[in-house]
Amino acid sequence: MSNPSGSGSGSWYETLTSTPVLIATAVGVSFAAIFAASSSGKTPEQIKTQAKEVKNVATSSTDAKGKAAQAGASIMSAPAADLAPPKDDPISASTLSQYDGSDPSKPIYVAIKGRVFDVTAKPEMYGKGKGYNIFAGKDASKGLGMSSLNLEDAVSDYSSLNETQMNSLNQWESFFEKRYNIVGKVVQ
Repeated sequence: MSNPSGSGSGSWYETLTSTPVLIATAVGVSFAAIFAASSSGKTPEQIKTQAKEVKNVATSSTDAKGKAAQAGASIMSAPAADLAPPKDDPISASTLSQYDGSDPSKPIYVAIKGRVFDVTAKPEMYGKGKGYNIFAGKDASKGLGMSSLNLEDAVSDYSSLNETQMNSLNQWESFFEKRYNIVGKVVQ
């Protein structure tokens, strides 16, 4: 499963925050149904077409824009709790690897572009055996930028990313900044 969004362009972040998905959510189309459709073997283009159909129906309603804005705000808003001020404590790669979700007594960390985020609040995503655990305990910048869940892509060197992938990586970094505490910086 190298790219859940298909072999075409588009990152997870873009899919999650796309206007058709936000509008579909606003008019009551279950996000779970959209996800189920995407895992049912339909191509990304088929799903985009379905989402556009929902968008067309939604935009015909004068109230749809307000609902879409509300849905967008609720999906992408920062957590209610205040985040702690960012720390820049040095964390070696070997120390970071100890925070991979395999020890329930330790926090779970994910690093992006050298900054270490505490994602312990989301063990259902980053915990041992979970879908995004591949990123836990390491700086997996390249994999995030590529929207890849391949182990060989979960590395810190993102110098080979193209412009689209760099945009995706930057969006993920921004997403994490708004949701997770920064607990340190990876040092060699």
